[in-house]
Amino acid sequence: MSSELSILALYGLVVIIVVLLNILTAMSQVGLMTLGGARDDMPPLTGAAGRVERALANSVVAMALFAPAILILSAKDAFTGGTLFAAQIFLIARIVFVPIYAFAIPVPFLRTTVWLAGFFATAYLYLQAL
Repeated sequence: MSSELSILALYGLVVIIVVLLNILTAMSQVGLMTLGGARDDMPPLTGAAGRVERALANSVVAMALFAPAILILSAKDAFTGGTLFAAQIFLIARIVFVPIYAFAIPVPFLRTTVWLAGFFATAYLYLQAL
């Protein structure tokens, strides 16, 4: 298995961790009974729980963009040193993004800069897949 596919698998594990973090932070805010129900009457999550919920949604979108690029490159047998570097940048950016967002790290434009690094790495992968 290529390193890029391994990075995709590692990012899947990162998303699983964010799902668990989302459940734990939501449970502390609304309780297990609310989370175990249909959630029709669940109040909006606020504070850290709300930020983790949004970080999870952002992480799922990032996965939806990253995974096809890696799979296309794999199908075309088109991995290069550049695609490996882009995949590594993506993974590091996404790992760093979640705590910056979840804990509201107060450094101006840090979250946006980290997000952009992952986004541009993904765009590069698609360009290489053409």
